[in-house]
Amino acid sequence: MKIIDAHMHYYDIDKFYEVAENAGHENTAACWQQICQENNIVFAVAMGNSEDAPSRYGGSTPRLINLSGPFDEKNYNQPLSMGYCLGVKSEDITLANAEKTAQEFEHYLSDPHCLGIKFYPGYRPVFIYDERHYPLFELARHYNVPVAVHTGDTATPAAKLRYAHPLTVDEVAADFPDVQFVICHCGNPWLLDATEVATKNDNVAVDLSGLLEGIPGPHFYRQNQGYFDYLGMWLRYMNRWDKLMYGSDWPLINIPDYIAIMRQLIPEEHQEAFFYSNALRVYSRIQKIL
Repeated sequence: MKIIDAHMHYYDIDKFYEVAENAGHENTAACWQQICQENNIVFAVAMGNSEDAPSRYGGSTPRLINLSGPFDEKNYNQPLSMGYCLGVKSEDITLANAEKTAQEFEHYLSDPHCLGIKFYPGYRPVFIYDERHYPLFELARHYNVPVAVHTGDTATPAAKLRYAHPLTVDEVAADFPDVQFVICHCGNPWLLDATEVATKNDNVAVDLSGLLEGIPGPHFYRQNQGYFDYLGMWLRYMNRWDKLMYGSDWPLINIPDYIAIMRQLIPEEHQEAFFYSNALRVYSRIQKIL
């Protein structure tokens, strides 16, 4: 079965090397390519969290995914089988510079490998429904690209969870019904809330990235049966398998283990949609690249 990883990271940063080692691999391009070959991962969506792109219009600039070396707008250092979402630094955006920020982002949306826009509430102490974000939502609507939103737990205690609750996505999904939103990490641990927002709003999808970390091992699913029973219960109650996407949050997790666990969680008849075709529809620009 072909797989699209709808949520991963591809960036040369010190903390990722330790995270990757804990998951049994290396944070390198060569390692990622080997993982793709061994697990039939045909495409990946990388979330922008590199250094800032250069400013052209005086707004807050996006974060990209360049793996190594200085920024080069003609070469983002990613393989052809990878696209990226533009990372947003919400606290640097104001109502005064919001339109200029949208101009900064629009420059990259002409690149076919630019697949969407990624927000980091929690890490960034700004609610997703803050009006400073509205020009970016309008930009996503104009270019027909999704808006991915970090929800749920964070990797640092300095982050503030109230900004990252999945119910906040309902506010913008209702106000921008023709923009596609993605609740990243299924709002973990607010799984019920995330599935309710996706059930209620036709324009909301969910990725199941980053629910675990490290090397779970073959017995992890059974050892944590209560957690997976709870998650599976709400996914079945939601009963919208067309809204769910596989994502790894690499280098956080051991890929073969995570794929195996997701295969136990997702009913077999829905696995092709979960692992491949749903991402192909939500991140629709992939269709012109594959």
